Amino acid sequence: MTFENEHSDEYILGLLPSNDSLAMELMFRKYYAYLCQTIVRVLNDEHTAEDLAQEVFFDVWRKRAEISVTTSLRAYLRRASVNKTLNFIRDRKIKWDDEDKLASAASDTAGIALDLEGQDLERSIHSAIDLLPERCRLVFTLSRFGEMSHLQIANELNISVKTVENQMTKALKMLKAAIGPFLRDS
Repeated sequence: MTFENEHSDEYILGLLPSNDSLAMELMFRKYYAYLCQTIVRVLNDEHTAEDLAQEVFFDVWRKRAEISVTTSLRAYLRRASVNKTLNFIRDRKIKWDDEDKLASAASDTAGIALDLEGQDLERSIHSAIDLLPERCRLVFTLSRFGEMSHLQIANELNISVKTVENQMTKALKMLKAAIGPFLRDS
């Protein structure tokens, strides 16, 4: 009998609120390699994948009392790892490129107002990206933050280029609706 079959997800989830150390050990041993593989498929970086997988388990540990798994534990952890990976890609790519510009912009009132508007817009964009359906979010993130072509995304996700194009259209439409108030003000 393999380790994966020794302890059911229900058993592990039952232990989580009361005996978190044993539950976490069982969950880690059962799913760590799977999460690393899932993340590597998106990032193609084993070391970062290991770090992000560990962060997923840490997040589960922090939220262990209120976690409600409605699907399988495997699906829950996979979704958490994909979200963690997409957030990592997004956060790594969207930053102020030049801190000197930020400091000089904040030196006068107009610069401060502009900076605050920029921060509001960035928060709105991040929130809108987080609300995209999983596949749509993955395609959008790989395209815009991972700087992959539609063909590369299609090959990576084993989907058609047309599906990538449809997902991008859907994502851009949803993002445009989310940032509409910022576009009307300018």
